[in-house]
Amino acid sequence: MTTVPALPTRHLGSLAVAAQGLGCMGMSHGYGAADDTQSIATLHHALDLGVTLLDTSDFYGFGHNEELIGRAIAGRPRDELVLATKFGFANRLGEPTRIRGDAAYVRQACEASLRRLGVDHIDLYYQHRVDPAVPIEETVGAMAELVREGKVRHLGLSEAGAHTIRRAHAVHPIAALQSEWSLWTRDLEAEIAPVCRELGIGIVPFSPLGRGFLTGRFSSLDGLEASDVRRTQPRFADGNLERNLAIVAKLNELAGEKGITAGQLALAWIQHRGQDVVPIPGTRRRTYLEENLAALAVELSPQDLAAIEAAAPPEEVAGTRYDATSLTFVNN
Repeated sequence: MTTVPALPTRHLGSLAVAAQGLGCMGMSHGYGAADDTQSIATLHHALDLGVTLLDTSDFYGFGHNEELIGRAIAGRPRDELVLATKFGFANRLGEPTRIRGDAAYVRQACEASLRRLGVDHIDLYYQHRVDPAVPIEETVGAMAELVREGKVRHLGLSEAGAHTIRRAHAVHPIAALQSEWSLWTRDLEAEIAPVCRELGIGIVPFSPLGRGFLTGRFSSLDGLEASDVRRTQPRFADGNLERNLAIVAKLNELAGEKGITAGQLALAWIQHRGQDVVPIPGTRRRTYLEENLAALAVELSPQDLAAIEAAAPPEEVAGTRYDATSLTFVNN
């Protein structure tokens, strides 16, 4: 069994959380069929090990993920965990992507999430994607009303651009920005992360392991279920996959020198980006949960960090992180 260190505390705005959270999307959405029994056991184990931040969305499994977490936390002391969920995707599977940020939808979505989670408040409520048709002031204004009513404690944005973050924060303090950030997705570093730091907003990187690719655990799409979203993503396409595997091979070599896995090296790298960074790697398995948490104990020197970045330069990553349509919904 992997030795898991005591988890240090970091802050997302004024919200204190353990330094690594648990992304729960894959328990219901995107990575094949759900296994509720295994997922609930992993959720319980995470809480027992000191994880406090559980991250979900009303879009993951179209409500299933929130219901799953609600079952897993039933009977647990409410103050031992920080529940984060999101709203904004108003479409169902197979329908064109539709984002809603209007005030009426914000309230409707929150009430539905509270019911599915079985709680009386959400600790961190994110807008999952920015609605280009609705001023961010309206959306965050409606979210702020939920704070005043006690239904939500802290507000967040996901995949928002720097200008939107500033406008949102002027309406109500934003505690966290959740966006993709890893060794192969670094576009927020130039402008978005500096704005978050200027405003005191924490950063919650999702997919810090590149959708599992940076772990080095697979070298092809063989074995992935037909419904696995990675089968449709450009970085996993023929040609791109092989080029990206060359990056992982270099990370594996560096990790081997330290006696850790490539995934732990990648997580340690993101955790060293700042005390305001709380990554949320996702897994359904307790063994991988322990492996991820053990990365918190990995120390990286400036020389180590330089070697890691030299092994995975952004310009060598082949393919975009989403298809062209999905990219239109990020960093707005």
